[in-house]
This record gives sequence, structure tokens and C-alpha cells, in this order.
Amino acid sequence: MIRKMEQKDSEAFVEMSNEFYHSDAVLHSIPESFIRKTFDELMAGSPYIDGYIFECDGEEAGYSLLSITYSNEAGGLVVWVEEIYILPKFQGRGIGKEYMDFIEEAYKGKAARIRLEVEEANERAINIYKNKGYKQLDYVQMYKGK
Repeated sequence: MIRKMEQKDSEAFVEMSNEFYHSDAVLHSIPESFIRKTFDELMAGSPYIDGYIFECDGEEAGYSLLSITYSNEAGGLVVWVEEIYILPKFQGRGIGKEYMDFIEEAYKGKAARIRLEVEEANERAINIYKNKGYKQLDYVQMYKGK
């Protein structure tokens, strides 16, 4: 089951997000204060972020965060899949594929593009995305700040 995050998910989200940020899926960890601030923004109803909890067998199985932006290049709203984390014991059950279908349906007619980043070494995830029709961009991403 996929559902919007609720206040009751605070500690589970923080724990799973900490696990995500100490995994091979990311380049570096982040302070827990960032994770808690993100959850507070979700609960405050920010129009720029959505959060979902995955449940399987009556347990929290993972989460995802989406960011919403506008893109002239895409000609409309862009949904960025910022984070997808599935607890190891629930991996391989099709939760990621189900979630990508869910996003595409939820934002059909609302978003011009769905975009995500994935570590080059994460071949499993890359194959899932390619099989769902996602294409690789040839951009070099750069940033300044945190």
C-alpha cells in the first residue's frame, strides 16, 4: 500500500531516511536536523514537497519524497523523485515498480515531466527506470550550498 505521510510517521521516516543517507544510494550523509526539517515541511503542507510511506504485510516498508518545480524546458510542472527507500527485507517485491506507476497516475495531466537521479552503480534501479520508459539525460549536474 502507498499512502501520504502523516504525523504518526515521524520517527519511522527519520529512521528510514537516516538509513537511506548511510547507504550506497547516496554520495554523502546529511544531518538528522535536515530530515526532521523536511518532515516538518511535509506536515505544514508545503506545495513543493510530497511524501509517501510504503506498507507491506502491515509494516512500514519504505518511503519516498517528491519535489515539485516548474520547468520552461519541460513546459510545465516537474515532479522530482528525490528519494525512494525500501527497507532491505521488502526489496524485490515490486514496491518500487508499483510506486513509479502510482506517481505516473497521480500526476497524469498535472506534471509535464517526472525526473529522478540514480547512482551509476545502482544498476537494479536503473533497469527498473529504463523498463518504465525513463531516459538518461546527458547533463552534468552542479550545485552550490548544502
